[in-house]
Amino acid sequence: MARPIFSRVVNVSERTIAKVEADSQTATKLQRPYNEVYRLLEALDDVIDANSLGSWFQSPNEAFEGLKPLEVIERGEIDRLWTMVFELQSGMPG
Repeated sequence: MARPIFSRVVNVSERTIAKVEADSQTATKLQRPYNEVYRLLEALDDVIDANSLGSWFQSPNEAFEGLKPLEVIERGEIDRLWTMVFELQSGMPG
């Protein structure tokens, strides 16, 4: 995931991410949000083509009342994406 998108998802500045990348000792401050995003990306990879994820995160989606998935996450509603993954994996109509 590109740094600008990742920074929005984990709610830190791109500069902070760059610092963490340069100094692995400070990586602990991003460990929890990184793990959460990593798990979501792994789950999404099962239902959405991995090469399309970048554009999918930035495209308005009717399932989210026209919000972009990235905006859904920024609003603190990541559970809506998990619900979508569950419904797609289980074959439930959404």
